Amino acid sequence: MSNLSSRRRLPARYGSVVLPFLLSIVMTFVVSAIATLRALGPSPDFLSTWPISWGLSWLVAFPTLLLVLPLVRRIMALIVAPPA
Repeated sequence: MSNLSSRRRLPARYGSVVLPFLLSIVMTFVVSAIATLRALGPSPDFLSTWPISWGLSWLVAFPTLLLVLPLVRRIMALIVAPPA
């Protein structure tokens, strides 16, 4: 038995919260790093400013994804054919 399958996992019903949670972490990590680096350049200020920018970005992104993701899924269903 693999180590991953022997760990406890959340029930599937939590997927609608876990997906935007993880997506918001990754996206804000990357986007805030690029925006902060572009604004400040590769300086010591970058390392002290970026975590704050990331935190603020995530505080906006996570609830936004929770609200917008159902609409995006509906739009996607209009554009993409269901699996055969």
